[in-house]
Amino acid sequence: MTEVHLKIDGRVVTAQKGDTVLTAARNAGIHIPTLCYLKGINESGNCRVCLVEVKKARTLLSACTTPVSEGMEVLTHSERVLEGRRNTVELMISNHNMDCLHCIRDQNCELQKLARDLGVRDTKFSGEHTQPAYDDFSYGIVRDTSKCVLCQRCIETCRKVQGLGILGLENRGFKTIVAPVFNSSMADVDCMQCGQCVINCPVGALAEKENIRDVIQALNDPKKIVVVQTAPAVRASLGEEFGMPIGTRVTGKMVAALHRCGFDRVYDTNFGADLTIMEEGNELLERLNHGGVLPMFTSCSPGWVRYMEYEYPQLLPHLSTSKSPHMMFGAIVKSYWSKLHGIDPKDIFVVSIMPCIAKKSEIKRPECKTAAYTDVDAVLTTRECARLIRMFGIDFADLPDEEFDPDLLGDYTGAGVIFGASGGVMEAALRTVKQKLEGKKLEKVDFLECRGMQGVKEAEIEIAGQKMWIAITSSMTAAKPLLEEVKNGTSKYTFIEVMGCPGGCINGGGQSIVPSSIKNGKLCMGYKELRMKALYDEDVEMPLRVSSDNPQIQELYSKYLGQPGSEKAEQLLHTSYSRKEKFPKLDA
Repeated sequence: MTEVHLKIDGRVVTAQKGDTVLTAARNAGIHIPTLCYLKGINESGNCRVCLVEVKKARTLLSACTTPVSEGMEVLTHSERVLEGRRNTVELMISNHNMDCLHCIRDQNCELQKLARDLGVRDTKFSGEHTQPAYDDFSYGIVRDTSKCVLCQRCIETCRKVQGLGILGLENRGFKTIVAPVFNSSMADVDCMQCGQCVINCPVGALAEKENIRDVIQALNDPKKIVVVQTAPAVRASLGEEFGMPIGTRVTGKMVAALHRCGFDRVYDTNFGADLTIMEEGNELLERLNHGGVLPMFTSCSPGWVRYMEYEYPQLLPHLSTSKSPHMMFGAIVKSYWSKLHGIDPKDIFVVSIMPCIAKKSEIKRPECKTAAYTDVDAVLTTRECARLIRMFGIDFADLPDEEFDPDLLGDYTGAGVIFGASGGVMEAALRTVKQKLEGKKLEKVDFLECRGMQGVKEAEIEIAGQKMWIAITSSMTAAKPLLEEVKNGTSKYTFIEVMGCPGGCINGGGQSIVPSSIKNGKLCMGYKELRMKALYDEDVEMPLRVSSDNPQIQELYSKYLGQPGSEKAEQLLHTSYSRKEKFPKLDA
């Protein structure tokens, strides 16, 4: 590419033709604040926070949209620039709900940080506020337009990452808000509830619906036995909530904190992941051997399942009927585990700590209800888990490491751990299927073809002398071409893993929110890769790395379930799907 030379704050900077001033500055280590900017997603310059002064230009220009040119001279912090940024932020604040103490994003709000950095303590602009809309009707996401700054990051994330476009600008001028069509509830449109809009919102306009009080009420009920399970990706993100570096693995401290919160049992969803592999792997073999519907799609991601029910209902037979790991875990707790301990299932309260907002709606699905009770009673996101720990006054960083409770449901393998990364479900399934079909212990358990952050990963795998094509993807824009191939009957694949969020659960909508300055900045390794590495590192350290080798899984089948795919397993561990109408209330 052609090099371009310019001056930024008096420094000679070399950039590439086509770069913006923002890109050139960041590559040179020069900070320019942003608000609406998300690299590759939202680069519109509509917030005007990244204003810079360019010599010979009549007005201040947005750094994220202004291309570099040879000999350009840029000032990023001149008096004129700082005044322009302050005016921009003050105008935003003048139409903003400034009740920061009650806001879920207090101390982790990009508008709050901008105001602090620019010295904005008050605003010279005052007057009427835009009429707000508050929507908390969905199980997972709350929308509060009184906090919205119209940056449009949520709009572009939904459109470009998930290919849905659920959100848009409603009304005009001063009355403009961000909303689903006709200012509908998020519950009444074809929203995945994935929460990517939430983790990319710079303020508190979008947030997960909190269930902390439900959990605290259960913890304080002497009649309830409260069992908590933690998803694998949570351990790779929770530490960030307490100031630890991105990708710090905090498994032991997390367990210790949950014990101190008063949970009667602390388990790992990885047991459920191992169980899922047993059922899903068996289902794949059954389809292969008996002419079942292929390719088979994974079904661990509830956001992905919702997408299929809304957007591709004709392909629902391709979905594995296996429940997701935390739902399987809850079903076993309220059946076999309850019998072992002589506890009535109605007295058991199961809490799932998940990296995913869509899990909150998953537990409400009637298809996932076993007998007269729900498999899981409450879902907390990683962020909610951190808030719960703080409520109990626990110094997380100073906690000693503790182990998960050791009784049945306590063991797990490395295969369960990697479920949290895109490709992990596929790799875990291949380990078990290959070992079963070849009838011997695996000499090599790593399937490196399944790893990485590419939009679509594919490979031809040989198992027991038979070859099959696999594919792995995450986010619906990446998945759509694969779905179209299946729809058109041209797919070459046998097994396809799909995760709703880019990168998988390590980047779930309920994970710790990474500031856009880090997302968009220069890192030798991105935040998703750092979290992913934490999971693969734990996998390597595990004594057992194949799900079928888990002794407690073997015991569960020998003493209770019989075998994968048995009538009992089908009753407890499998589910069904149905077509969903996109706009049921609007169409009525």
